[in-house]
Amino acid sequence: MQTPTDILGEHGALADLIPDFTIRTQQVEMAEAIGEAMDRRESLVCEAGTGTGKTFAYLVPALQSGYKVIISTGTRHLQDQLFTRDLPLVRKAVGRPLNVALLKGRANYLCLYRMRLAEADSRRLNRQGRSFLFDIRDWSQRTDSGDLAELTHIPEDAAVRSACISSAENCLGQECDYYDDCFVFRARRRAADADLAVVNHHLFLADMVLKEAGYGELLPSAEVVVFDEAHQLPELASQFFSETLSGRQLLELVADSRTAYFEEAADLPGFPEMLDRCEKAVRDLRLSFPGKENRVAWSELKDAAEVSAALSTLLEKMADVHRVLEDFAGRGKSLDNCHKRVAALSAFIEQFDEAEEGEYVRWLELRGNGFLLHRTPLDIADVFRTRMSEYDCLSVFTSATLSVNRRFDHFSTQLGLEDVEARSWDSPFNFKTQSVLYSPRGLPDPGTPGYTERVVERSIPLLRLTRGRAFFLFTSHRALRAAAQLISAALDFPMLVQGDAPRTELLETFRTTPHAVLLGTSSFWEGVDVRGQALSCVIIDKLPFAAPDDPVLRARLKQMEEQGRNPFMDYQVPEAVITLKQGIGRLLRDRSDYGVLMIGDPRLRTRPYGRIFLNSLPQMVHTRELGDIEAFLRRHE
Repeated sequence: MQTPTDILGEHGALADLIPDFTIRTQQVEMAEAIGEAMDRRESLVCEAGTGTGKTFAYLVPALQSGYKVIISTGTRHLQDQLFTRDLPLVRKAVGRPLNVALLKGRANYLCLYRMRLAEADSRRLNRQGRSFLFDIRDWSQRTDSGDLAELTHIPEDAAVRSACISSAENCLGQECDYYDDCFVFRARRRAADADLAVVNHHLFLADMVLKEAGYGELLPSAEVVVFDEAHQLPELASQFFSETLSGRQLLELVADSRTAYFEEAADLPGFPEMLDRCEKAVRDLRLSFPGKENRVAWSELKDAAEVSAALSTLLEKMADVHRVLEDFAGRGKSLDNCHKRVAALSAFIEQFDEAEEGEYVRWLELRGNGFLLHRTPLDIADVFRTRMSEYDCLSVFTSATLSVNRRFDHFSTQLGLEDVEARSWDSPFNFKTQSVLYSPRGLPDPGTPGYTERVVERSIPLLRLTRGRAFFLFTSHRALRAAAQLISAALDFPMLVQGDAPRTELLETFRTTPHAVLLGTSSFWEGVDVRGQALSCVIIDKLPFAAPDDPVLRARLKQMEEQGRNPFMDYQVPEAVITLKQGIGRLLRDRSDYGVLMIGDPRLRTRPYGRIFLNSLPQMVHTRELGDIEAFLRRHE
């Protein structure tokens, strides 16, 4: 029987398949450890430093095991990459005839019924949207998967996309006329028949929530589940175990009720006007909330007269719609679906407004003209552990950033994995020779007025030495905007700023533009891969502590204080360490890469907790002198 070494070793099958395949001791050891854990039917937490090649390290033992496997990735992009690039190679190397499948959430697949409704009510779309709808109709007759990612010319935020997908709320299930041809259920059937299915964390957690509510399941059963980019799980699980209602759900309910009326009950007197009043009530509720982009505890808003009045009006208008639908729901499937939805959404709003604080925090999120009401658990460890036990499988959790100060307590405690063995493998890159950490002298604490200006002032000479080729990562949009103006005035290098173009477009421009400087916030701290010397410098303005005014964070910290714990050292510092490690991970992506890391925040050296950050980073040469940076770059260039 083959071992992982037979595939990943010096004379292994992958070395024959991949030109210039690099043998990595850490990769082989990690694969062997995962294989042994599978043999013992035990779960495992694996941290693998940048460049280990952890995807191959878990795919090889997974395919060799003979078990039914689910691989869950952090994003749809990684999911597609794993399925189309990595998995075919490893499957060929292992040499077993395995059936594999790709499964995404329902919002990624065309719904034939919703497409027909969109065609029947195309006046809701603009001219371009109607043109795209024609393209979707034409493509629907050729596609095998129904995956909307195939329609690369239609923007991801195009209204026609959301018009042509179903949600758990509006799906008619087996009552749908198109059920036999449904792309979502077809994809789920393929996954159920597969030896290995590739999903993403959003879908896996949605499956957990459905099972908890007793509504069946989205995923097939499996004997092994591998979570890649597992550092994302605690935050994502917190989101998925939340109860959430959005303004968009309410507006879609109104729109669907209007369409159902014209299709199934156009003789109801006054119903369209009733829906108009309900839609206005939704928009008025949004207007009662202060700000454009905000996150605020519900306890700070619920008693405001304007909010209370708007909420009461909305419930009143929804009750009117519910009474009408109750009498006429039997006329058609869509009317019946809308009747159930208005009842469920009304009940959520009433319960949300009246609920007591305790193990949950209620909060409001504002996004432009939209809003979301959340009820979020403060601790998800027990729920996650219980839900995972129901899958009756072993689990592998892997990422480059799971440990803090060489310990796994923070990650394991968040997910209830205290009894699971944890292993770590350092990066195969030689950070001592390939990188240098620069901490400028004389910078004030980040709370000091003018801090961003001082950091930019110190970064300008460094950017001149590296000739651009840099990521400048910020912890806030305010700091990013201030820095953008200062840097553009001081340097002639091409400058790319988050928000000026879509993320993928900015990254592609950065890769192909000599000497570019890219300024970004949270979305550029992870999941970004720029190999070679297009990226030779990463500058981080300050230690990435989460915003202290976030309502969920404040509630969690308060709970920890009540439990007699130290919320700063037990939660805020570990979270910031993991985020910082993600940002630093952008610097070296290949054995031939080299680069400079600058961290402006002086607390790295002036505060006792700074040692925890430093101990958690790769072993790098530290300097406070620009002359050392110049010498480092001269040696490599």
